[in-house]
Amino acid sequence: MKIIIIEDELKAAKSLANLISKIRPKAQVVANLQSIDDAVQYFSENENPDLIFMDIQLSDGLSFEIFQSVKISCPVIFCTAYGEYAMDAIKANGIDYLLKPFSQDDLQKAFEKVDQFQNFFQQNKLPNMDELLKRIGPDEGKKSFLVFKHNKYTTVPTEQIAFIYIRNESPTIMTLKEEEYTLSQSLDTIQNQLSSLQFFRLNRQYIINFNAIKEVEHYFDRKLFVKLVIPSPEKLLIGKEKTTAFLNWLENR
Repeated sequence: MKIIIIEDELKAAKSLANLISKIRPKAQVVANLQSIDDAVQYFSENENPDLIFMDIQLSDGLSFEIFQSVKISCPVIFCTAYGEYAMDAIKANGIDYLLKPFSQDDLQKAFEKVDQFQNFFQQNKLPNMDELLKRIGPDEGKKSFLVFKHNKYTTVPTEQIAFIYIRNESPTIMTLKEEEYTLSQSLDTIQNQLSSLQFFRLNRQYIINFNAIKEVEHYFDRKLFVKLVIPSPEKLLIGKEKTTAFLNWLENR
């Protein structure tokens, strides 16, 4: 059995690989991928494995975005630390999950479930990923953020956010009215609270709102230059390795 692990935490990926070797000594972990970009590139150039262990929340977005760019024709076991919504949705769609932190016994049961549904997976009948996304809830996202400025608390509706970026090492909201508010959460945490249909993580510094995009231009070295309806402190460029995912995001709305 050939297995791929998609996990952005190296320690967690190594621990999972060690557990797999104990439970299935003959299994081979053929790749450890750390991001959506890595996964899209890998599956674009290589055949699908027999099984994938996939963390839901990666450094550059939700792993479900991978399915928008490439075809996955093998069973997937999702791993997540936020299982309240994912559990029922994933189980209802015939895919198992591992809730972090998981034990060897949890992993053993996951393998047993894959074995039970082996015939199902051989027919390539995968669950509808669009339906899975809707049921887990990332499309809806957070409605507003509580912020503190000028010694007062107020809320900023998510729909009014143009982009969120790192300013002076702190995540900062920039609204469509060019108002700024500093947030206390990390940019990764903020990203996980936003709708994956409405917001896109350009890079480690910026998350942008679809409604704030004015136009997108081709740039040097197969990059894309994103222009917003309001000025941004820096030129917003998307590297060639992420252009396909970004264009799919623009189109699939």
